[in-house]
Amino acid sequence: MSEVAKPLYPSKKTERLKVAIIGAGAVGATLAYACVIAGHASEVVLYDINKAKVEAEALDIAHGIQFTPMGSVSGSDDIEICRDADVVVITAGAKQKPGQSRLDLAGATVNLMKMILPNVLAVAPDATYILVTNPVDVVTYASLKISGLPANQMFGSGTVLDTARLRYLVSRETGVAVQNIHAYIAGEHGDSEVPLWSSAEIGNVPLRHWGETLNGGVFDEQLRNRIHEDVVQSAYRIIDGKGATNYAVGLAVTRIIGAVLRDEQRVLTISTLLNDWEGISDVCMAAPTIVGRYGAGRVLTPPITLAEREGLTESANRLRKVASDLGF
Repeated sequence: MSEVAKPLYPSKKTERLKVAIIGAGAVGATLAYACVIAGHASEVVLYDINKAKVEAEALDIAHGIQFTPMGSVSGSDDIEICRDADVVVITAGAKQKPGQSRLDLAGATVNLMKMILPNVLAVAPDATYILVTNPVDVVTYASLKISGLPANQMFGSGTVLDTARLRYLVSRETGVAVQNIHAYIAGEHGDSEVPLWSSAEIGNVPLRHWGETLNGGVFDEQLRNRIHEDVVQSAYRIIDGKGATNYAVGLAVTRIIGAVLRDEQRVLTISTLLNDWEGISDVCMAAPTIVGRYGAGRVLTPPITLAEREGLTESANRLRKVASDLGF
């Protein structure tokens, strides 16, 4: 008797992937839109307490499904819509005002997590959780404590966007495609973040050996400092001009979602719970981390300078203090 072939996809769960987005504000709605275009999941759902808004955002996106990979989009103020999600992304939180630092948002947002997490965990206990709400590092650490989930299953978006901003600015200086710029920002997603210049490369060429920029300069300390400052100030500049950042962060988080659902084993600077990374422990902050189907994996240790190490330690201490002040 011939052996019956086993199905390639052994369960319905593997066949139909579902992404749930908590919060239908500027970031949540843009993220849903980006997810639908990327086609990572068969189903994208939005949850928000504002029934009229969440249903309208979902319907607006759904009307464009014809022009995207096949899938469905829906929105509701009932948490049941998130049931059995494979990935849950939390974007809900206090809105950052012009001139306000991300850390200023910590208290209000952590209190919101205390209300949101028990409800969503009740319907999607096995999901991979991605925190996007600012201040993302403190919120991720507090959320791990509140939820009791393992560190691989819950992590923050970290400096994936900041790293993209850094690479964009280096690309503008060199004229080389962003995809060929290999450089990371680690630490806090915020004012104390640290660009890892010592390991930055274009192709296989260390950035310090690149030579002239398009403007005839070189990648000296002055240029590096200017680029770093531009990265740090980017969000504030955008918030001053339009009230919120949403497009680039939507694309950045979509990349993280894709790494999870497609098991890409991609290196991304997510905010994960660190354990003796460059001497840093018991804090969530961004570091180059392998991301796949089981969430946050191995944290990589690129070569860094003493100054970079000191910057990362200072960033960790800053985040740890805020978490401690909030009772975590």
